[in-house]
Amino acid sequence: MAERNRPGDAGDPADDEVFDDAVADDERSADSDDELVSRGGGTAVRERTEEQPKARKTGRGPFGRIGGFVREVVGELRKVIWPTRKELLTYTTIVIVFVTVMTAIVAGLDYAFGKGVLWAFGG
Repeated sequence: MAERNRPGDAGDPADDEVFDDAVADDERSADSDDELVSRGGGTAVRERTEEQPKARKTGRGPFGRIGGFVREVVGELRKVIWPTRKELLTYTTIVIVFVTVMTAIVAGLDYAFGKGVLWAFGG
């Protein structure tokens, strides 16, 4: 079975585009009208100035908005990197084992504290 390229893998052309965009953003002059502002997490966004109009809702009806929403959802789902069957089984096993261990720990503590309370208060 062939390995799939994932974001972050060596030779991924999408990484090159992101890098080129980041370099281009860094090379902008500081006195540009489109000032980039860091808002935590290292993400740079453009400040909205008074001259820039805010996006307006179009005059579409409710069915047009629902259709637009569905199109956007489908577009986002096409970007998702779905796990392979092996990855899915591995992740599922890890979650089940983790939940089982945590349940056992909580049940053990509950039993121990219950016995301790009964012993302390003579029940």
